[in-house]
Amino acid sequence: MADFETLRTVMVDTQVRPSDVTKFPIIDAMLSVPREDFVPDDRREAAYVDDNLDLGGGRVILEPRTMGKMLDALDIQGSEVVMDLGCGLGYSTALLARLAEFVVAVEDDEARVTEAQANLSAHDVDNAAVVHGTLAAGAPKQGPYDVIVLEGAADQVPDTLVDQLKDGGRMAVLFSEGALGVMRIGHKLDGAMTWRMAFNAGAPVVPGFERRPAFTL
Repeated sequence: MADFETLRTVMVDTQVRPSDVTKFPIIDAMLSVPREDFVPDDRREAAYVDDNLDLGGGRVILEPRTMGKMLDALDIQGSEVVMDLGCGLGYSTALLARLAEFVVAVEDDEARVTEAQANLSAHDVDNAAVVHGTLAAGAPKQGPYDVIVLEGAADQVPDTLVDQLKDGGRMAVLFSEGALGVMRIGHKLDGAMTWRMAFNAGAPVVPGFERRPAFTL
């Protein structure tokens, strides 16, 4: 039986801290949330590997380094409401819930919605809700949001999601650009997004976020 608590500490000390993630709330969250409880049962032993964890269907749990650096770049405050797109089995939502006032997690697989909500309840995460819906459509009824995060890569961001971001809010998206993706933080000002590069990382493009083919006659 793996010693998950030790593996969690090793993950933070060897994958997260060396990547310039130094904010205490993020380190504390990643040390506290048992990642092994938010992965498929047959992947528990691999919960702390330094790679994306495959959920099937083009979906992953982002590798710890990517997750930590993304949270660091977003600098989420305790008064903010976050939308977590593609929450999987709830790991990212559990981390975000320790940083934000409330998290609305969106998942397009009904079985994963049920499991994610059960996982969050089992760990007393009471400031998050998992809703079933198309990821690219978001959750407009619960918005607008201070922060939006996508658990995977994207070729492009639908305008429907930008519309759900508060003016002055920010969005973290890993844009797929060749072999290596670029994590960018977008800031919304007067209805328009301005993006800046945060770091390089890799992940599969989330279904629904593919580049639409150009229209030709």
